[in-house]
Amino acid sequence: MTGGEGNGTASDVEPEGDLHIPFILEEREREEEPLKKVLSRKLKKQCSCSPGRAKALLFDSIPILKWLPQYQVKDWLIGDLMSGVIVGILLVPQSIAYSLLAGQDPIYGLYTSFFSSIIYALLGTSRHISVGIFGVLCLLVGQVVDRELAVAGYLTDPQSNLTVLENSTAPHCDRSCYAIIVGATVTFTAGVYQVLMGLLQVGFVSVFLSDSLLSGFATGASLTILTSQLKYLLGLKLPRAQGWGSLLKTWISLLRNLGQTNICDLITSLLCLVVLVPTKELNDRFKSKLKAPIPFELFVVIIATLASHFGQFQEKYGSEVAGAIPTGFMPPQLPAWSLIPNIAVDAFSIAIVGFAITVSLSEMFAKKHGYVVDPNQEMYAIGFCNIFPSFFRCFTTSAALTKTLVKESTGCQTQLSGLVTALVLLLVLLVIAPLFYSLQKCVLAVIIVVNLRGALRKFRDVPQMWRVNRIDATIWLVTMATSALVNTELGLLVGVLVSAFCVLGRTQRAQVFKLGQAGDYEIFEDLASYKGLHTEPGVAVFRYEAPIYYANQTLFKKSLYRNVGLDPLKEKARRKKLEKQRKKQETAANGAKQDPEATTDAFLPQGPAFHTLVIDCSAVLFLDSAGVGALKEVHKDYKELGVRLLLAQCSTSVTDSLRRGGYYDPKTGTTEVIFHTISDAVRYAQSLLSQNGDCVTKC
Repeated sequence: MTGGEGNGTASDVEPEGDLHIPFILEEREREEEPLKKVLSRKLKKQCSCSPGRAKALLFDSIPILKWLPQYQVKDWLIGDLMSGVIVGILLVPQSIAYSLLAGQDPIYGLYTSFFSSIIYALLGTSRHISVGIFGVLCLLVGQVVDRELAVAGYLTDPQSNLTVLENSTAPHCDRSCYAIIVGATVTFTAGVYQVLMGLLQVGFVSVFLSDSLLSGFATGASLTILTSQLKYLLGLKLPRAQGWGSLLKTWISLLRNLGQTNICDLITSLLCLVVLVPTKELNDRFKSKLKAPIPFELFVVIIATLASHFGQFQEKYGSEVAGAIPTGFMPPQLPAWSLIPNIAVDAFSIAIVGFAITVSLSEMFAKKHGYVVDPNQEMYAIGFCNIFPSFFRCFTTSAALTKTLVKESTGCQTQLSGLVTALVLLLVLLVIAPLFYSLQKCVLAVIIVVNLRGALRKFRDVPQMWRVNRIDATIWLVTMATSALVNTELGLLVGVLVSAFCVLGRTQRAQVFKLGQAGDYEIFEDLASYKGLHTEPGVAVFRYEAPIYYANQTLFKKSLYRNVGLDPLKEKARRKKLEKQRKKQETAANGAKQDPEATTDAFLPQGPAFHTLVIDCSAVLFLDSAGVGALKEVHKDYKELGVRLLLAQCSTSVTDSLRRGGYYDPKTGTTEVIFHTISDAVRYAQSLLSQNGDCVTKC
């Protein structure tokens, strides 16, 4: 009902004395559509087929068909070409390096970056993100690969590449071959998970992975990555630690074998660090003045390869090198179906991490540049970026922040830059790749370590994070510590659980606040937080700042009773005890009567007098059946003590829950228990006092 209609309704009621007539809005009648009809309509909408719907479905599934015909050649082409070439140049050394982290040969990192760039350009909805290798996913894949190699009986020493197992997937499959079979199977399974989540329209799950959770997870994983690369920096041939506490196990193994350090690899690593760390900082500092970042990594790779080749570091000093890198492409190969049960759980966590990172970056850059991305289509895109390349011996991919920032800063406008990047990688795959034969693995490890700077810098932000929000800081610290010290995948799960418990804990810790009014304004705020507020005699106003549901309904009642200063259950017990004492005294006095006023005062609690309790429900987001039951109990208990309970500023959903739960029935004239404003409830309570005089119970 409109305001005028509300006044009309009020005028139909004959007031008794000075009784305040509450303002009532007449609710619209909503016809609930039968479930069968709803399902039928939605099914018909989804299954209907027409030329227009088919075209829309095709364009939604392959977004490049939408934006490519509208491509602005004059405005966008130069930026896309430049960003595509620069990202392609940066990807060459990084793809080779991150193959090491994933436990694969260098060629497979190049394959991965090549295929993912093409597929995301066709299916992705973000114009700016760069999809390809990502350090955290490479670490997760590498852990699964090493575990399955150990289970299959392969030695961890790369020199065992000629080992042949009777039960291996291929008739003659060496260690390197089996490693990529495991990696490709993990990638295929993760891609299937992502596509299934897209079909089920569960793209919204990304909102449950907070920034603090993802940041803590990435930082913890970065510590594990850093530790795993130290053996290459020192030239030590150590197996990768497996199981929980791998970081600590790796450090113990490193310290025990420190005497076997390869001096050539150590010197090379230090020289590369001395060059790359300052030059990376220069790139970051002057990125606003540079049209494109200078590819120092590529320069270091070229110089280190030449030095290793002509200095014969492998032959003279025993340095590990990248080895033979073939050109061209291998024929497609199916995943190892028998491995899927072993890696299914690992693939699920990898799928979640890959999707969460991709959607987070997509939405961040879309918001920055003023366009919209579709999370479900992003799920499809990243899923197919894993499914199709897995047939060509690739490992898991996602968006990567560093390369995305480079892509954006160098003028990228559309995903055409991704196709240009693929062309650069294709040139390397067909012609240049074999030239990296003599590249030392310690140089690749240095590239990985240097690219961890961004994640490791998050430690400097912890004090500021703690000052801003301690809960987010706690989530970050717990997720980081679990990911680094216990287990990487477990860190993600623990982070999600801690986040969920923090949200739940906030509803558990919600308090009831006593409110006061600011002058004659309809403003009611916490008396403990603001000065100059006053209360109305005989009326107590409180606010509960959380939903009331099964998990906190008991805490709600306890907090309310504590802040009101009157626990109905204790008060009723006290009154019964006093009644028994009174009767006992009367019996002892042979029927002598006690002063009625004194008897009444014996029943009254100490504290301010009030006859009406008003609860501001504006912060109560929802009620379940347990919450409605809790309000019923409060209403009943206080009514027995002569205190009226009124609810104010209830949302529509809360009002519906109260009506369905039987708290009130508008048809029987009990609507005066719920008010649209606190002032209306207070005036109604005061009018009751003026009618009842001084006979209202003081409590």
